[in-house]
Amino acid sequence: MQGISNSPGLAIVRLSCHETRTAGSTFSPIGARRRQTPIQKETLRVRFERCPEQSRVSRLGLVGRVVAMKAILMTGAAGGIGSYLRPELKGKYALRLSDRETISDLGKDESFMPADLTDLDAVCAAVDGVDGILHFGGHASEGVWEDILDANIIGMRNVYEAARVCGVKRVVWASSNHAVGFYRRDRTIDHTVYPKPDSRYGVSKVFGEAMGSLYSDKYGLEVVNLRIGNVAFEPVDRRRLSIWISPRDMAQLCGIALDHPYIRFEIFYGVSDNLRSWYDNANAEKFGYVPLDRSEDYAEAVLAKEPPAASDDPDETYQGGAYVSVEAGGGQPRSEVV
Repeated sequence: MQGISNSPGLAIVRLSCHETRTAGSTFSPIGARRRQTPIQKETLRVRFERCPEQSRVSRLGLVGRVVAMKAILMTGAAGGIGSYLRPELKGKYALRLSDRETISDLGKDESFMPADLTDLDAVCAAVDGVDGILHFGGHASEGVWEDILDANIIGMRNVYEAARVCGVKRVVWASSNHAVGFYRRDRTIDHTVYPKPDSRYGVSKVFGEAMGSLYSDKYGLEVVNLRIGNVAFEPVDRRRLSIWISPRDMAQLCGIALDHPYIRFEIFYGVSDNLRSWYDNANAEKFGYVPLDRSEDYAEAVLAKEPPAASDDPDETYQGGAYVSVEAGGGQPRSEVV
């Protein structure tokens, strides 16, 4: 093997003309080291035409044919995660962006289709004809139940139902660390732990994971739940040293989740290579995830400006941070907790 890519429609390039590959072996995106894993399934023998000698990945794919980019719907594209990911996914997918807010700064291979997640017909129209879904829409923090219900419960159901009706198999969506926020920080958890949501918002993410399980088992959808920490260019506080993920690492995870051929129902943690992480992300690594960024590179500057945490503060005891206590005393939910 001489090169690998997660370019749409092209899983592996510049191979020898005959390569035997173990089904389920690591699928590595651009920029990542390739790891082999011990997943043992049937062996596939695939014939590839050797690509021309050149340093960058060739867009010529199987049997010398040009392979079209996958069309991917991105909901919530005007939000934070979508804004970080659009530049990272440029040239890799034909993105159909969707949001309630109009997006006017469309780039090459981008289009826009408005949709309110509570409107099943509108969601079906947005889903129709795509190859996969990146679902980042919804209510993005703790809030009153009515807002959570509309955007994250009804909206989530509509996305899965639209995918089923329109025959779109692959759904990748933004679950959250808040689905497991009531685990203590002195415990490392993996993708198999029982949900312990820290808020109504966290409950809505558990609901989304349960819906994904149902639609995978009953209707054959291929679902990846990304339990995202915090997407940003750099971590800004102590807690985010444990949960941070850079935009390019997030894009790598999305590429694996969209393109790996052996996905049925999986949970990945959306975190970079963080020394202080509370998550065992071996399941994502099994599918080829090799994070390129580390929160520890920012730790000295972050900790220098943040006072020591109180040992008896529940916000510092549990992984969910302030979400575990936003309603203590019957107060209103905070809007700026992450």
